[in-house]
Amino acid sequence: MPALKVPKTEAEPVKRKLKKLNLYDGKRRPKKEDNFVLLPVIEDRRIYSLGYEVLPIELPFRPERQIYKNLESVLVERLSKEELKYLRRYDVIGDIAVIQIPSQLEHRVDDIVWGLRKVHPFLKVIAKKGFHKGAFRIRDYSILWGEGRLETIHKENGVEIKVDLSKVFFNPRMKGERYRLAQLVRDGERVLIPFAGVLPYALVIARYRRVKITAVELNREAYELGLENIERNRKRLKGNIEFIHGDAFKVLPELPSYDRVISPTPRGVDALALTLSKAREWLHYYDFVHEDELDAFRRKILDECSRQGKRCEIKVKKVSDFKPHVFKVCADVRIFLE
Repeated sequence: MPALKVPKTEAEPVKRKLKKLNLYDGKRRPKKEDNFVLLPVIEDRRIYSLGYEVLPIELPFRPERQIYKNLESVLVERLSKEELKYLRRYDVIGDIAVIQIPSQLEHRVDDIVWGLRKVHPFLKVIAKKGFHKGAFRIRDYSILWGEGRLETIHKENGVEIKVDLSKVFFNPRMKGERYRLAQLVRDGERVLIPFAGVLPYALVIARYRRVKITAVELNREAYELGLENIERNRKRLKGNIEFIHGDAFKVLPELPSYDRVISPTPRGVDALALTLSKAREWLHYYDFVHEDELDAFRRKILDECSRQGKRCEIKVKKVSDFKPHVFKVCADVRIFLE
């Protein structure tokens, strides 16, 4: 959820102005941070025209609402302690909640739907996760409650992203990672993003930085949605996005090199050599790595740098859990040409 970063001396008048404009989020508490105050606001395009930095940050709820801070807290009187242990993490994408229900809780579906609606009263659809299928890693979903659709508008980091979960892959858990990269990018850079999907990385970076981004995506459905997302966010973007429909392994060899390459690599795809070959200064390469193989993953990147005549410094960051002992990681590769 967004917050305005306001100097302490301006906090009270800005707060009054936000309330007058119906932009202040009274469900959450403000937070002091050095000489600034983070004021909770609702997601509304007007907050970006007030002259203050907008941060995507989780501010604490006010005490009377703490009981509704998570699913477990509202289901504690409906499910047994043993059943509560089987609750899995869920995602909220726009007005759709996506949850995995293990066999041990199949008889509690109605209670789980009730709990999700209690925690997130804005939901219009609750869907059960199935398995990934096909080259584009599209999940199967079954709708448990609500409107019969899997299309929604997801808001994050100051942009709106149209997603159709029945046609494209989208991971809302990368919200913080997308913001991190946007803060690393400098104005004036030329950025390449293969495997770009519906453009979540490109949109967030272009929202904050005056850059030229070239994005590549093979899935025709994701490409069409991405074009729509560019137009949807046109007035919010500082940077420009060129979107190419095609196979990254065929398109990238025909492209020049870029200051920075960001590769949200699909699971099971090895694009290290290709993406590194197009990076002049930075490569941010994502992969799925077992905890015992992190050093080997780092050495693999160093070996490829050496093979391409590039001296590299590498930091490997765990981004999220994938399955027991396996993590989604990002290798931040700083490149120095020999």
